Amino acid sequence: MTVRDTVFAIIAEQAFLDVSDVTADSTLEDLGIDSMGVVEAIFAIEEAFDITVPFNANAPEDSDFDISNVGSIVAAVDRLVAAKP
Repeated sequence: MTVRDTVFAIIAEQAFLDVSDVTADSTLEDLGIDSMGVVEAIFAIEEAFDITVPFNANAPEDSDFDISNVGSIVAAVDRLVAAKP
């Protein structure tokens, strides 16, 4: 699975949707994912890729991890995976 496929699958699972319902332009809010779901998705992404996501659940707007839409999450995960030693 690619990074994109894995992130889409994680997001879809958190939203209780089919992967086909998730698009790069979808926001987590559009998909019905609440703040707890965001945290769970971040943990699942960290586990799936063995990375640490720079995300502050208490101040998501101040985080270095863009969660504005699914496409930005995929791009951020791509960068973190590429930067792994």
